[in-house]
Parts: sequence; C-alpha cells; structure tokens
Amino acid sequence: MTNPTTPDAAITGCAVTRTDLVAGAPRTLVECDLDEGDFSDLDLSGVRFERCSMRGAGFERAVLIGAVFHGCRGGSASFAGADLTDAAIDGGDFNNASFRNARLTSARFERCKLTGADLTNAGTMGLDLEEVLLGYAKLPGMSFRKATLRRVDFSEADLRKCDFRGAVFEGSSLRNATLVGSRFEQADLRGADLGGIELMDARLFRGAMISRDQAADLLAQLGLKVL
Repeated sequence: MTNPTTPDAAITGCAVTRTDLVAGAPRTLVECDLDEGDFSDLDLSGVRFERCSMRGAGFERAVLIGAVFHGCRGGSASFAGADLTDAAIDGGDFNNASFRNARLTSARFERCKLTGADLTNAGTMGLDLEEVLLGYAKLPGMSFRKATLRRVDFSEADLRKCDFRGAVFEGSSLRNATLVGSRFEQADLRGADLGGIELMDARLFRGAMISRDQAADLLAQLGLKVL
C-alpha cells in the first residue's frame, strides 16, 4: 500500500492489510480490497468504508462504533462479537455474513442485502432496518417491538421467538418464515406478505391487525370464502 495511513488520510484503491490499520486507522477507505483480511479486535471507530470489497474478512470483536459501510461487498464477512453501535450499512451486499453476538445498538441497515446472514444473539436495541433483504437469515429471539419495518424481506428467515409487538410492516414480507413462538400483539401486518402462513400459524397473530384480503387468504385454507 502506497497511500499514507495517518488517521486523517484517505486510502483509495489499495489492498489493505491488518498491518496498515493496526497503527491507527485512516478515516476513509475508498474502493479498497480487504478480502479475507484479519481485522479482528482492532479499533476502527468512525471509519468510513466506501465501495470496498471485504468478502470473507474477519472483523471479530472489532470496535466499529459509528463506522459507515457504503456500497461495500462483504459476503461471508464475520462481525461476530463486534461493536457496531451507531454504525450504518448503506447499500452493498453482506450475504451470509455473521453478526453473531455483535452489538448493533442504534445501528442502521438500509438498501442492502443480508440474505443468509446470521444475527443470532446480536444486541439490536434501536436497530433500524429499511429496504433490506433478510431472506433465509437467522434472527431468533430478536426484538422488533414497535419498530417500523419498511420494505424488509424476511422470506424463509428464522424468526423463532421474535418480538413484533406493536411493529408496523410497510411493503415487507414474512413469506414462509419460521415464526414459532413469535409475538405479534398490536402489530400492523396489513403491509406484510403473509404467503405460506398456515392457518395453524395464524394463531400467532392474535391481537394483530390484518387486511380483509389477508383474512380471506387464511380462511381459504378451510374452504371458506369472505364475501
């Protein structure tokens, strides 16, 4: 790497290694290659990653408070145990990435792909999701209480024992998701795709608000028609 690595410098178009960052991370990395790199346990608070590639990179237990990932490609990257408080992932692809046991307090995920991502045991108080693909993701026990979920696709996701009480779904999907033990009291599901939800599972939605069309789809499983 030829670019300077003083804390105020930006690195552009370089392959970045742990050694480049260990002495003090630059504030901005633009179109850099971090693929398969080991960045575990580093303090990268406030660093901005612009259109970087970090496929398979390891950020385990890293401190990424306030970090920004804009348009990055982080498929299969690991953020297990990392502190992403107030961080933002805006755009980009983090399919099959691991956020197990990560701290995502007040983090924001927007316009990004997290298909197959693992968020098991992540701390998600204040987590903000908008236009996010979470198909086949692992999110057991996560709380979305009173959250507004705009264009969030949970298709086929593991949502066992999640808390959706008071949540509002806008243009989102729960199609074929695993919902065993989840709670939906006072949730507004009128903006959710409930395809694949069987009538037996509909008991989970007791106390929630659904549309007439959604009710008709559920009752159709019994051969009943809503006129």
